[in-house]
Amino acid sequence: MAYIGKQPVVGNFQVCDAISVVNGQAAYTMQVGSANVEPENANHMLVSLNGVLQKPGSSFTISGATITFASNLATGDVIDFIILLGDTLNIGSPSDDAVTTAKIADGAVTSAKLSSGKILQVVNTHYTDKASSTSDTPADVSGFSADITPSSASNKVLVMVTVSFGGAAASYPFILCQREISGGATTSLALGTSASGNQVNTFLSRYIQTANDQGTSSKNFLDTPNTTSAITYQIQLASPYGTSYINRQSNSGNYDYIQFPSSTITLMEVAG
Repeated sequence: MAYIGKQPVVGNFQVCDAISVVNGQAAYTMQVGSANVEPENANHMLVSLNGVLQKPGSSFTISGATITFASNLATGDVIDFIILLGDTLNIGSPSDDAVTTAKIADGAVTSAKLSSGKILQVVNTHYTDKASSTSDTPADVSGFSADITPSSASNKVLVMVTVSFGGAAASYPFILCQREISGGATTSLALGTSASGNQVNTFLSRYIQTANDQGTSSKNFLDTPNTTSAITYQIQLASPYGTSYINRQSNSGNYDYIQFPSSTITLMEVAG
């Protein structure tokens, strides 16, 4: 903010140094700690002369660091005190519990003001549809993704995925979790590192022994995307042997033991 003239100083209730009266003199310099002080205006002062409070503007005026009384003071007059009552733009330090939620402007508390590890936002996708695969090449599961935009590049994203698998007997479904940064790179997250040859590093996997088998697998991963761009975390499904499913068994007959569960992906932005 720009000011014409002297910029107001925030805070600072002060008592001026003692001033000795000079016979026949009306103007005196105000100091605090031997340094000149310049009040906002005369109305922001308490001035006592000979035990009587003086009226601003008529009994005294100020200009810069100089106070001038309406008439010359004489030997025996006493300037009891000059108190500066703070500054026009200062409200001081609020009392405990004085600032309510309603007094804080929307968006005023940024992630930079929050300590590391605080959860800043939560995004969740509850996937209730069914998906299948007969390919060993992972492919996007339509609708099984979640989007988040970090508020700071130093923040992390906690990715939590729970998948309900089913499939043909002796099938080996697995999923990948792809981080897709808007306008940037796509990265496969949290893969194992031990695969070699025809083996596969995965994010989550399951062995389905029979057509009636169904099981849930979960994984949490703290991602470091280093961006403030929009991010999509996309689930992909693959099935190297036989047909595999998400949210259903291979056996889909009309029996009371046939179940159709759901799967989820949850993202939490964590302050860095």
